[in-house]
Formats: sequence, structure tokens, C-alpha cells
Amino acid sequence: MPGQVRFVTSSITSLLICLLALPAGTLSQTQSRDKDQTDVVRVFTELVQTDVMVFDKDGRFRDDLRRDDFELRIDGKVKPISFFERITAGAGNEEAQLAAARGSTPSTRARSGDPVPLDRGRTVFFYIDDLHMDLAGTQATRKIVSRFIDAEMSQNDEVAVSSASGQMGFLQQLTGNKTVLRRALERLTPHPYFVQDMQRPTMSEYQALRIDSFDRDVIDFYVDALLRESPLLGRQTAENMVQSRANQILRQAENITRNSLIGLETLVRSVTPLPGRKLLFFLSNGFFINDRNSEVRDRLQRITSAAARSGVVIYSMDARGLVGTLMDASTDAPFDSSFRLRRSEGAEISASQDGLFSLAHDTGGRAVFNTNDLGPGLKKALAETATYYLLAWKPEGEATGSKFHRIEVKLINKPDLTARVRRGFYDMEPVPSANNAKNGKAPEKKTESKLWEVIGAPVVEKGIPFSLALMYSEVPQKGALLSAAMQMPGEFLTFNPVDGKLKSVIDLAGGIYDEKGQLGAKLNQRLTIAAPPPNPSLPPPKNFRYTFPIYLAPGLYQARFGVRDVASGRAGSANEWIEIPKLTPGEVSLSSLHIGERSATPITAASINDSNQHEDVSLSVDHRFESSSHLRFVVFVYNAAQAADSKPDVALQILITRDNQPVITTPLKKVTSEGFPDLSRIPYAAEISLAGLTSGRYVLKVNVVDRVSKRSASQETKIEID
Repeated sequence: MPGQVRFVTSSITSLLICLLALPAGTLSQTQSRDKDQTDVVRVFTELVQTDVMVFDKDGRFRDDLRRDDFELRIDGKVKPISFFERITAGAGNEEAQLAAARGSTPSTRARSGDPVPLDRGRTVFFYIDDLHMDLAGTQATRKIVSRFIDAEMSQNDEVAVSSASGQMGFLQQLTGNKTVLRRALERLTPHPYFVQDMQRPTMSEYQALRIDSFDRDVIDFYVDALLRESPLLGRQTAENMVQSRANQILRQAENITRNSLIGLETLVRSVTPLPGRKLLFFLSNGFFINDRNSEVRDRLQRITSAAARSGVVIYSMDARGLVGTLMDASTDAPFDSSFRLRRSEGAEISASQDGLFSLAHDTGGRAVFNTNDLGPGLKKALAETATYYLLAWKPEGEATGSKFHRIEVKLINKPDLTARVRRGFYDMEPVPSANNAKNGKAPEKKTESKLWEVIGAPVVEKGIPFSLALMYSEVPQKGALLSAAMQMPGEFLTFNPVDGKLKSVIDLAGGIYDEKGQLGAKLNQRLTIAAPPPNPSLPPPKNFRYTFPIYLAPGLYQARFGVRDVASGRAGSANEWIEIPKLTPGEVSLSSLHIGERSATPITAASINDSNQHEDVSLSVDHRFESSSHLRFVVFVYNAAQAADSKPDVALQILITRDNQPVITTPLKKVTSEGFPDLSRIPYAAEISLAGLTSGRYVLKVNVVDRVSKRSASQETKIEID
């Protein structure tokens, strides 16, 4: 029977020592297994690629098309399709397929045979344009993002919630931790910026836009109003004053819109290193575009090009929902008995949606307008972007300037199908200004600064596959101890002979940040690793580990660490979130799951009580296991209430899920407290056979129920089976 669970309740102290036998400030070596990996063959060079979605008249994706069904045009000229592939977004081989289309190899080798779609991991961003959003729009946005986190987010998804004003602060990071995402969403408050117009009758941004476009109805309305107050003004003078007033309003509005779009462009460009296609939801109450005197249209085109390079598809959502007019009881609208302003208001809503439509349409996405329930639009976007076709072609010559190229994709002899594709891209992005005027180059950064730059980057660096595991437990009389365990593969480090031994020098740095982004404990060390002498009976050790312990107060924290090989300059980084709970009497709680792996060698009852037999059980930092091995974990139950006999009554359940579906579920089992003097912290251990579980990504979850206080708690962590 696959996935058998064995409860190990004796000698828990020795088991925990085996799992955590990594003293602070020292490096430990472990053996690693060869993974089932496949290199991607470089088949093309210098190709440009784009993704295409094809739908039938009912809006269903057509997945049976071939290369010959497509016609690709760049700037109106037909281009041969050099690479064609149907790709599942978030699949294990997506990065490899994209790298093959570019004519390069991926940064990390893709394993063959990754199950699809069970192990798909989508990358989703919510960018909230809170500079153009009122209270009602903020409430609608909270509702739709919360629905996604609770009901639509899968176990392997990476999600970020950010805003134009930056009010989420340090929490607006890409993460799979739902607690972080909910905490970020809690910070979303109405943050609109409105143009200031102190004159009467009031002039809205749209009315100023109509004046700038020489709409005589709107111009004459404000000119007549001004002449009634100042009849000695000539009509031409009054019209010039109205035009000047409108221009001032438009300049204010343009600054607000520019700031919002700069934030969006920065986000889109920052995710370029992430592999695969990214889905971005742009939520806003809309904004206006002044085509005559504004750079907004150019900014939208830059975002379109950046999205093409980054693999980002934008779905715009109008957070106002179904609205018939932008005027309501709270609007300070001028009295218009002549109905001249009313004649120009008919296109106001659509004009405020033009920018939203352009962002979606030009990046291959779709706009969701005029609905009070954004949920169906979100679900449809997730379904539409699940699969796509990848087309690649050879460009003509070399890029010599910043020219925007138009992309067109047509389906040959298939009039009932619709192709959705990006509108275009710049062949060369603008070159950033030099920081050093003397030699035209940026000043060389110090080694320490380079590593901290990697650590602080929005995307983790994979030059060295770097693993990080966080484990929290309570230590009597000391408080909450957080242990950050780090692991780096020796095959990515450079070993040189020094004093007759092979040694590698690495820089290891990082720290623990609170949810406000304040750096607390900091690590910054240069370490020398000596390769052990070869042992003919054992394979050479491959993994090197380091632990960093620190006592912390309750709260939400992020650990960010990185490593750099001094000789080669290669670097790797990792970051993880953890919430340390505040222990309250009578409120049951759990420590982190301290996970280890044991080989398939049978374990006897005697060996459980013999700490010398636990050498084959080691802490798992990367949480990757062989399907033939056994997973062991230790967890502590804190603050269980005591019954009338002064003993706690606690039951525990173990679940392993995959794609939110249970694979292994144990019945509730009573946690014994016999033999433990401190009933406020009861240790518990179990061993799970992984035999029979197919390779893929899983979640190990432990639930505990306090049957005295009628309260419960849970802890979970992701694992991967090879």
C-alpha cells in the first residue's frame, strides 16, 4: 500500500538531534543523488518568439493546430516560422521549450517526465492601480483577489499583490505563501489622487480633455460661465483662460497616470528573468489618454514591448463594475441647463477604458469591463492562458535603433477561429544613462555589494542552486528559535588545490526581515570549504550545508540568503517566509515541521532507541525525496489544554496532498504525553513511506485538534518526490 505512515513516538530527542545536527557557523556535507535531467539541444540561434492563443467561436482554446495553419507577419511582411510548439503554461518543461525557441539552454536543466497538469505552477501578478481607484473599486478589488487566493490559487502557484502607490511595501513580493498575500491585501486602502480645480463651475479631467480636443460645446459652456462672472473680458481672452485652466488639469492628471504606468512597466521588466509565461491582472477605475500632448500612449507602447520580452500577458479589469455614468450624488458637477456638457458625456466611460483596453489587447490578453462580478472574468483568464502556441522567427539583420515592430498572426483557411497575439515590440530597448561620465561605464561594485544585490533582487538567482529551509520551535526560558538551514551543491563550487587539499572559498550572506522590510539579524561571512578525502566505498559528498539560528519575537518574517563562489563569480539565492505565532495559554499551536529522509533500509525497534543508528536520517533542506525512501518529521504541540485529570487530550492527523487533492490521509491519532515532563510542549514524530507515490510536487500537512479546548492548529510544507 503506497504511503504507509509509521508513528515514531519513542526516542524523539535523538531523532530531533539527527534532523538538526547542523551547528551554527559550520558547514556540513551530505550526499546528493543524480537527478533525472535532460539537456535541451540548441537548435536555433538568434530567434525572436511570441506566444499565440487561438479560440473557436465559443471561446474554447483550439489545441489541434499545426505550423502550416499559421501565417506570421512582421510589419506587414510574411516571415517563415522557424520554431513552432504547443506549450502548457507552468509545466515542468515550459522553460526548456522557450529556451529551445530562443536558441539557448535554460538556466537550470529541466527534468523530463514532470507530470502535467498536476504539477503546474502559474506565475500571477495583481497590479492594483490605486492612484485611480475609489472606495467602491478598492472593495471590489479586495473581493476578487481574496477569491483567487482562497479558491483559485494552486499549491505550486507563485503570486504577488502590488499597487501603484506601493502601499503594500515589503509584502509586494512573488510568493506561494497565502498568509503573506492576505497580509498584503489587508494593507490596500483607498489611495486616490484627484486633480485640484478650485474654480467654479468645476471642471473634470474628461471635460478638460474635451476642451483640449476643441469640443465647442464644452469650451462655450465654460467661456459663457466665465463671462457671466467677468463680463468685461473679451471672448477670446476668456477662451484662452479656459484653455489654460484645462491644460493645468491635464498636466496634473498626466503626472498621476505616468506614475501608475511607470510602476507597471517596472514590474513587467523586473520579471524578465522568470521562466515561462506570466499572467498579470491590472485592476483600475480607468484613466484618460491625452493623445495630443501626452506621453501616456508612448508609455503604453513601452509596456507592450516589455511584456513581449518578459512573457507577460495583461488582463485589465475595470473595478468600477457596471456603470452608466461617472456622475453620481457625490460628484460636484456643474449645473448645465443647456445640456451642452451632457452631449459630450456619452463617450466618457469608454474613453476612461481606452488605456485598459490597450494594455490587454496589445499584450495578448483581454479586458474585463462592465460587470459587477469580476470572478468569471478571472476564471476565464486563468483557463485561457493555460495553453498557448509558441512561434519563433529569425529577425532581419541587427537592430540599429529603437523601432516598434508590429506583429500579426492569421489562421489560414480557418475563418471560424480567432488568434490573440501581442501587437508588437521594440527591436532595441533604450540604453540606460551611464553612471560614470569619464569612461561611460557604471562604477565597479564591491563583491559584498554584488552578493547583496543578488539577495535583494525580486527574482531569485539560480547560478548556484541554493536551497533554504526555515524551522521554528520554542525553547524553554528563551523563546522562539528560528533555524535557517541552507544548502548548496558542491558541483557548482570551484575547488582549487591549497596546501595539498582541494578547497573552495564562498561568500555567504543574508538576513531576517520583518514584514515592514526592516533587516534584523544579518549574516555576512567568507567561508572555506575543504573537500573530504575520497572514500572508495561511498560516492563523493555533493551538498554543503550551513545553519543560522536566531531568537525572534512573534510575527511574520522573511529570510533572504545568498551564496557566491569567489573563484567563478557564480551566485545563488533563496528566500522564504515564516510566521512565528504568539503562544497564548489554552490556544494550541504547532512548531514547524522538522523534516528528514531515511533510506529504504528497514528500521528496527532497537534502532529507534539507539542514536548511533540514526546516521542515515538527515535534515532535508531542499525537501526532495526518493520515492523509495521514508520521510520523517518531528513537530511540537504547544499549549494544549489540560483535562480534569491534568493531562492533555490532543489528536493529530497527517495529510499529503497533490494539486489540492488528498493522496494520503491518516485518521486522528491520540498524541501521547506519557514520559514528557513539560506538557506545554509535547513532541511528536512519524515516518511516512513514500513507496508507490509518483514523482511530482506534494504538500505535507499536519493538523492537531485539542479536544479539551475545542481548538485546532496546522502546519504544512511543500515536498517533491523524484
